[in-house]
Order: sequence, then structure tokens, then C-alpha cells
Amino acid sequence: MALTLHQLRTRAATLVLAAAVAALGAGCTKIETDITQGWDAQRLYEEARTAASDSDWTRAQDYYTKLESRYPFGRYAQQAQIESAYAYWRDGDAAQCVQACDRFLRQYPNHANSDYVLYLKALATLNQRNTIFTSLLTQDIYERDADAAQTAFDTLKELVERFPQSRYAHEARRRMHELVLSQAHHEYNIARFYYERHAYVAAIERAQNVVRTFQQTPYSDDALELIRDCYREMGVTDLENDVNRVLELNQNRER
Repeated sequence: MALTLHQLRTRAATLVLAAAVAALGAGCTKIETDITQGWDAQRLYEEARTAASDSDWTRAQDYYTKLESRYPFGRYAQQAQIESAYAYWRDGDAAQCVQACDRFLRQYPNHANSDYVLYLKALATLNQRNTIFTSLLTQDIYERDADAAQTAFDTLKELVERFPQSRYAHEARRRMHELVLSQAHHEYNIARFYYERHAYVAAIERAQNVVRTFQQTPYSDDALELIRDCYREMGVTDLENDVNRVLELNQNRER
């Protein structure tokens, strides 16, 4: 029996709908497929390590996350957290690395590898910073970065104080020293920035901060010289002479 035009259109629409549903179902099945189903903790850990050795940090992170979720109290869980933090750092996600380190240190404050986690956290914290130590930026950006720098310094200090014999202690001390020098240099550069724009009061305030906070760095005398130059430009002769006397005392002490 011949079909009417309306019946043909209805049947065609039904076939199209059925094909769409079938395709959607096939797509959902593909998305929901998880090759790690049935893997035990050891298999997940080994596969994560293999992915990490291939620098496939995203895949490694996926396996570490599944390992922690499925076997939170197993013998691989703690190590997975440490290596997961490292994977975040290597993958360029410093913020997630810091969070993972903080979570580990809260859960396992006395873990044998806490020194390493503290060191990794400090590195990741410094990675979050913009290059403020090599360029002059606005005040609000500097203040945000100063917080990150202080956090990294405090983390390194905690490592050195809690684990003085750690294999990471020497490197932590070196990085603390470099961080102090970098902060002093940056603060001095800001003082010079104001000086070159004839904002002498602001320059003096910044330079005085270098002298007070970073007295043991080479930038302390540089800051004093800048203060002296500001007073000279402002015509404040008595204060200029006072600073000159301090500079002379410092020079005599170094001889």
C-alpha cells in the first residue's frame, strides 16, 4: 500500500531521531569508559610514575587523583600526594602545587618527607610571582608580590629550623639569601624610580626602608647615598651632612 506524503515525512523524522539517540548513546558510552576501572593501588601508582617519567603530567595527575580517591588509606596514598604536588609544579600549575603541599603538611606534619614538601612549596610560591625583581611595577602589584616572597621565605625558614640536617637545608639557606638580596634590590630600584622623577620625599621613605630592613646587604649603603642625594636636591644641608657622616663611618668600618 502506498504511503502518503505525511506518513513518509513522519517515518523519516522517526529514523533521524532514532539515529541521533543511538549516536548520543554511543558517545556517552565512550565518555564514561575508564580504563583504570579495576586497577588496584599499586597499578595506579606505577602507571602514574610511568606517565610522570614521560613528562605526561596531566595523565600522571589523573592517576594520582584516582589513587588518592579510591585508596585514601593505602600505603601509596601519602606518596601519591607528594608526587601529585610535584606533577602540578612541573605542569606549570604553581597554585595547585602550593595547595597540594599545604594539604599534605596539614595531614602529615611529621612525615619523613616533610622537608621536601616544604622546599617544593617554597619553589612553587616563588613561581607564582611576576618578575618584580627585574622591573619596576605599580605599588599594588609590588605589595601582592611581597606577600608571596614573604611566604616563600617563611617556608624556607621553617624547613631550615625544623630540618637543619636535611639535604634541602643548604639550598634553602641559599635561596633565602638570594630572596633577601632580590627584595632589597627591588626596594632600592623603587627609591631610584622616585628620585629620578624628583619625588624626593617618596624616594627617601623607600631608601630608608632598605636601610632598616636590609642593613646587611650591599644595597644599604647605596640607599644611604640616595638619601643623601635627595637631601642635597631638597637643599636640606644639615641632614645631607648627617648622612655623609654615616657613610664615612661605614667606609671606615669596612677597611
